[in-house]
Amino acid sequence: MNFFQKTALAALLATIFLIYVGAIVRATGSGLGCPDWPKCWGELIPPTSLDQVDFDKLNIEKFQKKNPNITKETLAAEFNPVHVWVEFINRLVSLPVGLFTLATFLLSFQFLRKQTRVFIGAFSALALVLTNAILGAIVVSSGLKPGVITLHMALAIILICVFVYIIYRGGERLPSVRLGSQKSLLRSVLVVLFLSCVFEGIMGSQVREITDELALKYKDTPRNVWHEILEQKSIYLFHRSFSWAILLLGIFLFAKTRKATGDLAQFSLKVSFGIILAQMVLGVLMSHVSVHPVVQVLHIGLSSILIVALFWLILATREQKPMMTTSNGSNNIT
Repeated sequence: MNFFQKTALAALLATIFLIYVGAIVRATGSGLGCPDWPKCWGELIPPTSLDQVDFDKLNIEKFQKKNPNITKETLAAEFNPVHVWVEFINRLVSLPVGLFTLATFLLSFQFLRKQTRVFIGAFSALALVLTNAILGAIVVSSGLKPGVITLHMALAIILICVFVYIIYRGGERLPSVRLGSQKSLLRSVLVVLFLSCVFEGIMGSQVREITDELALKYKDTPRNVWHEILEQKSIYLFHRSFSWAILLLGIFLFAKTRKATGDLAQFSLKVSFGIILAQMVLGVLMSHVSVHPVVQVLHIGLSSILIVALFWLILATREQKPMMTTSNGSNNIT
């Protein structure tokens, strides 16, 4: 693995870590721990107690344009030091993502002529990071508006796929995985499984939004009461039912690829199938037992690793065209 690939890998790992931290923000209800952006409670370093808050720095009038009912008193009532610092750490973790992505883009100029796709991929990654940073500010300013958070997650999924792609194509040779005699069928199943997992992840974010709304609305009501309302939502039913289709696809693929060979072949397949099984267990726990914060974080974080593993397999199982040599002697992969 060359220096460019290592830098892109660092950006990928930082992004996955950020998704985990974002899941902690979501699970602990810390999304509005910092009511303003880019500062937090008007400070570069957020306060640890309410008496450290200078409300004159918060620009209350700006908040009131979106919600006339917001006052110093209502903001003070919402102050929670744990939520403040969870959200602040989430913002800090985004910095390495931006720095590694910028470094990846700058290093990608070496591919501008010989492998333009790598350069375009690195540029796309940088654009996605900047877009998601802006979207993060919109999430805060909109008061966690439904739909915006789901879009935020969807862009993160696209971003990790872009990183996997440029890592795959950024080396001296293309990694290869051989699935066996039924390659065409198995690769089709692999693609369907990947798309299903992406779709399931986006649906899951929507289900999480609905769950949060119901939990807040019926906070003084036993869980089984408002959970019955959740079970009547069509997207919840589809999300739950669709997971069984993913499990069946995963079982079929894993059973048929036991002899697959090549770069990270068995590792990626075993990780993918293991995560699918784990996600089913976590989903059942959240549906029938409790929406525990730790379970939520694992459920969201593991989905990103599953998407990485499946997308890597899709790329590595492609029919590879022969490498061409350019006039200056460098390898060009078509």
